Amino acid sequence: MRPLDDRLAERITDLVQRRPWLVIIGVLLVVGFLASGARFLVFANDYRIFFGEDNPELVAFEEFQETYTKNDNILFVIHAEGDRIFRPQTLQAIERLTEKAWTIPHAIRVDSVTNFQHGRAEGDDLIVDDLVRDGASLSEEEAQEREATALAEPLIAGRLLSLDGDTTGINVTLQYPQESIEEVPESVAAARIMAAEIREQHPELTIVLSGVSMLNNAFTEAGQADAFFLVPLMYGVMLIVMVVTLRSWSGTIATLVVIASSAASAMGAAGWLGIGLTPIALTAPTIITTLAIADSVHVLLTLRAQLEKGKSKAEAIEASLRVNLLPVTITSITTIIGFGSLNFSDAPPFRDLGNITALGIAGAWLLSLGLLPALITVLPMKTRGLSQGGRGERASRALADFVIARHRILLPLTGLACLGLTALVPTLELNDQFVKYFDDRIEFRRDTDFTIEQLSGIYLVEWSVGSGEPGGIAEPKYLHDLEAFTQWLRDQSIVDHVFSQVDIIKKLNKNLHADDPAQYRLPEERELAAQYLLLYELSLPYGLDLNDRINVDKSATRVTATLSNETTVSTREFLEASTAWLEANVPPHAQARPTSASVMFAYISQRNIESMLLGNAVAIVLISIITCLAFRSVTIGALSLLPNALPILATFGIWALLVGEVGMASATVSSTSLGIIVDDTVHFLTKYLFARRREGLSRPDAVRFAFTTVGRAIATTTLILACGFLVLASSAFRINSQLGLLTAIAIVVALVADALLLPSLLLFGHRAETEGDS
Repeated sequence: MRPLDDRLAERITDLVQRRPWLVIIGVLLVVGFLASGARFLVFANDYRIFFGEDNPELVAFEEFQETYTKNDNILFVIHAEGDRIFRPQTLQAIERLTEKAWTIPHAIRVDSVTNFQHGRAEGDDLIVDDLVRDGASLSEEEAQEREATALAEPLIAGRLLSLDGDTTGINVTLQYPQESIEEVPESVAAARIMAAEIREQHPELTIVLSGVSMLNNAFTEAGQADAFFLVPLMYGVMLIVMVVTLRSWSGTIATLVVIASSAASAMGAAGWLGIGLTPIALTAPTIITTLAIADSVHVLLTLRAQLEKGKSKAEAIEASLRVNLLPVTITSITTIIGFGSLNFSDAPPFRDLGNITALGIAGAWLLSLGLLPALITVLPMKTRGLSQGGRGERASRALADFVIARHRILLPLTGLACLGLTALVPTLELNDQFVKYFDDRIEFRRDTDFTIEQLSGIYLVEWSVGSGEPGGIAEPKYLHDLEAFTQWLRDQSIVDHVFSQVDIIKKLNKNLHADDPAQYRLPEERELAAQYLLLYELSLPYGLDLNDRINVDKSATRVTATLSNETTVSTREFLEASTAWLEANVPPHAQARPTSASVMFAYISQRNIESMLLGNAVAIVLISIITCLAFRSVTIGALSLLPNALPILATFGIWALLVGEVGMASATVSSTSLGIIVDDTVHFLTKYLFARRREGLSRPDAVRFAFTTVGRAIATTTLILACGFLVLASSAFRINSQLGLLTAIAIVVALVADALLLPSLLLFGHRAETEGDS
């Protein structure tokens, strides 16, 4: 009985030959319907999208924000190069911007050095007022006096005013109703207009914008930039590669239709399924395009080879489908499994990427075996320009002879090289600083780097330190414990600034003792501390109260530490040390766990790797089962994993040498790469087993046959895949860039493994067989 793939190839050929236009129109109608779902695609502009609903750091952060109000911020950073901020003209600009900032959509609070609520004693009264009013009218002496006060104030110095006095910040707290995706861009746009106005009025000042809302907006802008830059670049690169490798305008046009249809169908299906767009998910069209071309190239190169042998177009199409139906199907399934395993990721954007790409690969598989032959049927195709006996075949035969002659040396050499590189993997450092998710082409990265350099760090860590009872934050024991924790934080080299309630209480105690510096300490009576706090709260203007620092029943207060620009490794060490200190020094009810966006990002790489370990294991098992069934050999199926798994490990070893650190993308590369690089192995083994089982060739001759029949196609698809992922490596979004570059390296290393290691494994022990045969 004829093999199933032969019968399917014959039926597909018969259909596309008899009704090619029906196939083309029918397929394009389906593609058009799926692609129409793209109108439902929307950009997600919240960094929380990187964390699953069950992520423990996200859960803790959401609980924290429910206690102290859920909010984001925009930070205006104002720098006076070679001058002081506390100059009348500059103070006037700060006052003006502070006032205007209240009008930013969704703003609920604005903090600056000018409206800082400074307390002082006048007789027996406590006077709380803006630190600066009508700054333009201040004399130089009065401005210097205000500056000295600000630099001596622990709640300002190092937070809203740089210690050298030439940079200040205006922090705008925003609370979004989360009813529209336009809320963040709307607030960001308003802030940018205000900053531009102040720059125009005061060209001597440098004004940049940072903060969580700017981070959220940067994700959207990075995704849109990639969509408008990478996709056109990708099609340009692919067009050049196809024209050079296929040497056929008909084949190039047909392939472009296939890849465009695959990508459009997948993105439209994502819209129908309600998948949100993120910078990571937006790489799906680039990846789908790359992988779809690989399928089409195998079909077209085999078809052209058949035409060169004098076969008619119909016969050549049938022969190409018969040869490629099984390997293209297997490689499509294994690639789908690889990307499908991203559903184990702890980061939802990677799940979305996996699902969209899997849909695109499934579409590319069907289109390359259905639409592509139909298009080739109606398009003219010249056979001139490609010779199977040309340089490509000679190079493949020469490489085959080299491997066959030296496989006993190549096997240990390639194996040891991979193992040596694998040994470097443990030296990689996990680092996920969210500022470094963007390169210098993104405004947020430039502005935030400037903020870190001129003002302070932007990575916050927060604790809700409980007292164990309502009103307990005035208890002397609680305040002394809080003071000790605050001091411990300030002693840490990683910490730039600490905002703690104890500083307010100590200052109030001094104010209400006639501003006696000796009284800058905590009161020893609970009632006194409670009265101080009540008096201070009653003196604060609307919008600048302490509701964001103290919970409703006054049983806990918020402590905020601003960290310097440290790696996530050092951040995790600090977080663990802070937890250990609290456990050792305060009662259980005060042992708060650190939380914040910075804490979430500090653990995301680690959590992603942990969650993807299971995904990788599942992918490997499924791919192993499929290859064993497809090749009808457990030995061959198991053997095929070595030249696929080792290159991935070796890739991370190369990365350790070149870069030394990886981020969130690293956990997903192994799954996506495994599904992709299996392709070449499958095509090589398919030809090898065909030669062994159907032609009865010896192992050396079967290896030679595989090299000469599929070597050029494997080299071509490797070039295409590497170029495609190198395009992705040019993304301004670091996660995409790392994903693209790591995958490109893995693809090239896999080619070397398939050219040297795989045939050497197949030839292992072949001398005895040769002697027996001969």
